[in-house]
Amino acid sequence: MSSTFKAGLIQTNVSNDMAENVAFVREQARLAREAGADFIMTPENTGLIGANRNETLAKAETEESHAMLATARAAARETGTWFLLGSIHVRQPGEEQIRNRSYLIDATGTVVASYDKIHMFDVKLAGGESYRESSTFKPGERSVLAETPWGTLGMTICYDLRFPYLYRDLAHAGATMIAIPSSFTVPTGQAHWHTLIRARAVETGCFVFAPAQVGTHKGSNRKTYGHSIVVAPWGEVLADAGGEKAGFIVADIDLAKVAEARSMVPSLTHDREYAAPVLYKSEAAKAAE
Repeated sequence: MSSTFKAGLIQTNVSNDMAENVAFVREQARLAREAGADFIMTPENTGLIGANRNETLAKAETEESHAMLATARAAARETGTWFLLGSIHVRQPGEEQIRNRSYLIDATGTVVASYDKIHMFDVKLAGGESYRESSTFKPGERSVLAETPWGTLGMTICYDLRFPYLYRDLAHAGATMIAIPSSFTVPTGQAHWHTLIRARAVETGCFVFAPAQVGTHKGSNRKTYGHSIVVAPWGEVLADAGGEKAGFIVADIDLAKVAEARSMVPSLTHDREYAAPVLYKSEAAKAAE
């Protein structure tokens, strides 16, 4: 197992037209491979971003018929790279809701692992943007690790980023790399994206790969933050695609840095059990009750 490789992150500006998005991903995968990438990754919602809930549901496909999954598998075979399809919308027979599912694909085009997004982005932002993913997507119920030729990958998606216990569990279970394909909003991206991504890398001592959507999306007018990013275990940003345009970035990865960071601050070995929080009240507060 080699400890070094080149990671290629594709930054997309998907529309609500699957064919357009398929063509872009295929082209960028070829270009990323020509730039030396051994492991290519795409963002959350790589297939499409629907104009609304009804369109998102209507255009969801099964695994067997999904054009973007077929494209990712073909791209892996054609380029001879491993491929992380950040997420697509997958319809399961008999289910009203759909799945927001990520796929890890090996260099032969075989699906090695899949992961369904656990945490649903149900928020109302100060600027008026609101999202309720739980009305469209069925949450996943399991965390996922997968072996690659270089190390063990923990698979997560976007809003999972805000739940650090998931990442600590993945690291304790053996992850040396973590994928966080995302479609961050502009307001939350400006406020929190880089801080949270770097925090997850530092807390776990893992390499973090976070391919992201960027720009205003045709067909929906949704705006995403971009800044696809690769972060090393000590918190260094190795590559950042910026927040202006779609394309790809490539970063050199040396997994020896994982053991190095964890040896300097071995916090993963310092967990302790403790009692649940107890609320202590002042006498004045008690008297006021």
